Amino acid sequence: MAVEIIDMSAADTAIVGLQVHTMKQVRDDRGTVREFYRESAYPELGQWRQVNITESGYRAIRGLHGEAMTKLVSCVSGRAFGAYLDARPESASYGAVVTVELEPGVQVLVPAGVCNGFQSVSAEGSQYLYCFTEEWRPGMAGVGYSPLDEGLGIDWPLPIEADNPAHISAKDAGAPKFSQVRVGA
Repeated sequence: MAVEIIDMSAADTAIVGLQVHTMKQVRDDRGTVREFYRESAYPELGQWRQVNITESGYRAIRGLHGEAMTKLVSCVSGRAFGAYLDARPESASYGAVVTVELEPGVQVLVPAGVCNGFQSVSAEGSQYLYCFTEEWRPGMAGVGYSPLDEGLGIDWPLPIEADNPAHISAKDAGAPKFSQVRVGA
């Protein structure tokens, strides 16, 4: 196999500031090297303050959480279905929802105040990497909404049992519904 190089690219979405990126990748007979982060590609972000990896089983949902920090998220193994909700009342895209099929090589830049959630869709589970511009701490500014809110129109790819803790936490399942608390609704 010849060496294949895929350059980094970015695409805007219906949510102001939310971008889907294809990572720079170099493939050869040995496998693939993915460039997860290069400071010169994100000059406005400064530096990451915290990096987490979440391991999630098949069908598990996490989110929708929107903290007062920017996030860069991606799957490093497996696949996930990402869902993003603009919960910033001052945003021109307030209330918009965007979904993204996530796999290694695809990442999403999530602006502060935009809610991030995902469902692990790989039979073997998934590992989801988060980079944060601030360290997470209990009580920090942010919002959380139920990912099961039918009013959002998120078509989760796999069935979810709301009372099954392997599918969704009680906290996420019981979070307020955005469609019922939306500012100005």
